[in-house]
Amino acid sequence: MYTNEDLDSAVQAKAITQESADALRAHVEQARAIPSIDEEHFRLVTGFNDIFVVIACALLLVSVGWIGSTIAFVVGALAVAASAWGLAEFFVRRRRMALPAIVLLLAFVGAIYSAGMTLGVFFAPALAAIGAWVHWRRFHVPITVAAGVAPVVFLLTTMLTGALDAMGEVLLPLTFVCGIAVFALAMRWDAQDKSRQTRASDVAFWLHLLAAPLLVHPVFTSLNALGSDADLMRVVVVAILYAVIALISLAVDRRALMVSALAYVLYAFSALLKDSGFVSLSFAITALIVGSGLLLLSAFWHPARIALLNRLPPSLRRRLTYGSTAA
Repeated sequence: MYTNEDLDSAVQAKAITQESADALRAHVEQARAIPSIDEEHFRLVTGFNDIFVVIACALLLVSVGWIGSTIAFVVGALAVAASAWGLAEFFVRRRRMALPAIVLLLAFVGAIYSAGMTLGVFFAPALAAIGAWVHWRRFHVPITVAAGVAPVVFLLTTMLTGALDAMGEVLLPLTFVCGIAVFALAMRWDAQDKSRQTRASDVAFWLHLLAAPLLVHPVFTSLNALGSDADLMRVVVVAILYAVIALISLAVDRRALMVSALAYVLYAFSALLKDSGFVSLSFAITALIVGSGLLLLSAFWHPARIALLNRLPPSLRRRLTYGSTAA
């Protein structure tokens, strides 16, 4: 399987011409009867060798951390970080393997965070964010930006809730505000690659995946969507919110928000059906209805998105048109 980044690399190496690469992309889009831009491509596994290398790396990192921790916990953490960096030099920088790149990045940042915990709860996320930035400068793994933003979000929410001494009252609003900030950052990365053919689009994908729970969880938690008691009004509100989320997902051409909110929708509807007497089949009926709706939306994602974009103001439509041309 060849990605857009592989095709661009082949063009730069003069292995193929730009016209040939564009013709191949056009042929694939026509064969699939849907623009590839609407499929949210990102590299994960290029072959079973990726899985094989990940298993081997995991065994090595666990053993190194275990042996190092017999001396001191921080020694084990730093040994894992150093080992993950060294492995990335070969498997990421030279071999450009997708899944090992993600696993080794997470291992490196996680090890730096663990080592930072020995200094204090505020040092750990700060050091993890710095580690992610250094890793990005060296390897440019798309998930690195999200992995660096996540500890910053944790640090900000921890510091502000502690300073305000009111965690219960401000944690959800702060989380939502952080979600908006991460979502805006994801949109900024998306704007750098409207054709979604470069690494910037992959970076935006992971940022959207991080922003989604930060936005969705505070909203549905404030509605007590996972409460033990179910009533029709709350289910209707949950359904309306999910419809709004679906429209936003269509507009920005990202599905992460819908996936993050899915658990709340499934729980709310199954709880209502259970209270209505469908005890044994409540979740099955809910999953059937919601799953059918999502499959229908997936099948007609592109025309539905065009229809939505055509109803938006021209200025907003230009910002959100990532290659799906509104009619």
